[in-house]
This record gives sequence, C-alpha cells and structure tokens, in this order.
Amino acid sequence: MENKELRDKRREFLKSSALLAGGVLLNQFAFAGGHTSVDDTIKIALIGCGDRGTGAAFQALSTKQNIKLVAMADAFQDRMDQSYKVLAAKFKDKVDVPQERRFVGFDAYQKAIALADVVLLVTPPGFRPMHFEEAVKQGKHVFMEKPVAVDAPGIRKVLATAAIAKQKKLNVIVGLQRRYQTNYIEGLKRIQDGAIGDIVGGQVYWNSGGVWVNKRQPNQTEMEYQMRNWYYFNWLCGDHIVEQHVHNIDVANWVKGSYPVSVQGTGSRAWRTGKDYGEIYDNHAVELTYADGAVIYSQCRHYEGTQNRVDETFQGTKGRTYLSANNTAILWDHKGNEIFNHPTKGNANPYQTEHDELFAAIAKREYKFADAERAAKSCFTAIIGRYATYSGQIIQWDEALKAENSLMPEQLSWNTNPKVLPDANGLYPVPMPGRTKVF
Repeated sequence: MENKELRDKRREFLKSSALLAGGVLLNQFAFAGGHTSVDDTIKIALIGCGDRGTGAAFQALSTKQNIKLVAMADAFQDRMDQSYKVLAAKFKDKVDVPQERRFVGFDAYQKAIALADVVLLVTPPGFRPMHFEEAVKQGKHVFMEKPVAVDAPGIRKVLATAAIAKQKKLNVIVGLQRRYQTNYIEGLKRIQDGAIGDIVGGQVYWNSGGVWVNKRQPNQTEMEYQMRNWYYFNWLCGDHIVEQHVHNIDVANWVKGSYPVSVQGTGSRAWRTGKDYGEIYDNHAVELTYADGAVIYSQCRHYEGTQNRVDETFQGTKGRTYLSANNTAILWDHKGNEIFNHPTKGNANPYQTEHDELFAAIAKREYKFADAERAAKSCFTAIIGRYATYSGQIIQWDEALKAENSLMPEQLSWNTNPKVLPDANGLYPVPMPGRTKVF
C-alpha cells in the first residue's frame, strides 16, 4: 500500500501534468524566441520531410495563427520535393520556401533552424537530441515528435537541453498527443483526485500488424538503406517499444505520477524474422516496477493476423479505469459501478490541438509548455524496456541512465557505415537475451 507521502507526491505530480497538458500558463516571464508582436508572422521551419513531418507542418499551418513555412530540411531530396509539393498545393500563401531555403543533407537542419521562430523536429528519432540541442541553442520554440532519443546518452542530452529551454523560456511541445487529448485529460483529473484510489497495477498495450518496409535498391550505400528503413534499426528508431509503444508507457507514468525504478521483461523475433526487418524485435513484454511497489505490465508486438490492441487499463484500491485513443475514458468503482464515462463524440483531434495550443501561446507571447523533460523520462522508460528484453536482465533506472554506449555512427555521411551491419546473407545481428550486453 502506498504511504501518505508517496500518495501526496503522486497526486501533486498528476496535477502538474494535467496543467501542462491543458495548457495552463506556467509563468508570465518575459518572452523569448524572436517573435515581437501578436500581429507578426510566425516563421516555421520543417526538419524532416517524411509523411509524419509533412503531417506536422499541415497541422501547424492549419492553426488560426499567422504562420508561414519559410524553410525545410531533409537528408533526402525526393522526400523534400514531395513534401513541398503537398504543402504548397494545400496552403499556397502560407508556404514560402524557394529553392534556396530547401536544404538537403546531414547538416541541413542547422541552416533551416536559423531562418525560423519555431521549428518542427520530425526526423527519425535518433537525430532528435542533436536537432533539439541546436534549436534551443539558436533560441527557437520547438514542436518535436516522440520519441526524443533512442539511448541513454541521447536522453541525457535531451534532459540537459530541456533545462536550457526552460531558462530561455522557450515553448516545447512533444508529440505524445494523449497529453492533449480530452478523454485522457478528463480521466486523469478524476484519477488524480482519487476516484479509484491508489494505483496498484495496470496493463498497457500496442499490438498491431507492423509497419512499412522499403526494399533495398541497387547502388544504395548501407547508410542510405538504413535511413530509408529507419524503423528497423535501433540507432534511428529505438525499436518499436520506443518508437510506438512509448505512447502507452507515457500514460502509465502519467497515471502513476512517477517513473519506474526498475524494468524486467522478455521479447524476441517470432514473426518478422527476415532480412527486411533489420535488427529489432517484433514483440516485447515488460513489467514496470515503481517505487511504491506497484507493477504495470506493458506489451507490444508486430504480428500480422492477430488481435490488434492499443489501449491502457489500470487498477486502484477503490476501482479501475479503461483508456484508449478512440476517445474512451471509463472509470468504475470497486463493485463495478460506472462512475465516469467520457463522451466519445465531439472531441478535438489531439494532433491538431498540440499545434493549436503551441502557436496560440507563441502569438500571445506566453511561456506555457515545457514537455521535454517529462517526455524524455517516458522515452527512457521505453528504452530501458528494450534494454531489459534484449539482455534478459532486470534493469535499474539509475544505472541505465549512466550508460555511455551511444548507438549513433561515429560520423554522418552517405559513405559512413552504421555500427550494425548485415552478414554475407544480408541478415543483421539480433540481440540474444543472456548474451547481449546493452551497457
């Protein structure tokens, strides 16, 4: 049973999280970021022009504010061209990105960031720590997609940069959009007020059939192949427990009002075993153990032809709750009587809400959002889940955060090899529990 001190800390944490999610003003500090008037055009730069990056720009340009896309950056010319074509056709006067402001290459992000007030960081997540660092260094407000890093060194960099962003009073929103989704906000308000008592357990899921594959093309370097298939390489993606399942793990941390002290679990490649699937697992099942002894079970898998499930459920000392991204939030008491049921219709799109709230704050010269630290810690929860499944060991949070082994290549160029390479048969090494050392 949770003691009074831990319970009070949990409830205080949850209340502050809800304030952040709801957009309540944190501080009326002097505003930073180079935007000088409510009537000014807010200039944005898109860093990462894939499908999700194009979607993020679409949402930014769909807000009510006076916004203009003025710069774009991507490693690939074709992704840049396609994204520009889509955005220019839809938004016309809001897209002002002549050829000289479309930057291609590994260093393209620096040039694009310099031209904007707000940057959208939507590359594969392995690049996120250095892109976030550069954006904050240049004094820019930030929207960045989850996850924010793929290894412990990356998490430490994001945490350090988050502290600087707070000092500079730069708004930062991270694309863990359940934090901006009405049913989650309303459900969590009631949980934090004790409607179902102290949370003693729970289960969170992201089970689906998996994602896309891009076939290897003639004359591709290994670097280009892995970047075109970034989802299957840990230096770029972190495995799907980090890239996808972080959403549900973040909800677990939100509900608990804390982060786990240790993680253990199991995983493997059972279905997606061929050379097209790089080095990652297709299933993970982990237990997140919190300081008060509560254990939340976390499961994600990529199996075709099996049950899909993406949701969260939690048990408390006075009842239970069920939450999901389809706008469901239901609470029951310990006898099974329904005590709250959020309407599933008429809810705003949380992907759009993130941008609506960010750009409204910037236009009003308000400092309201500081998501990066919280998001980094939820991402790290997922990372230590991967450490646990790959190694077969119990992973302690504090020890894992000290890990020095970076997954990033020593250099970034098209002729540089990543650290993980295929064998003569085109197969990549796969982690083996009991043998693999994760740090």
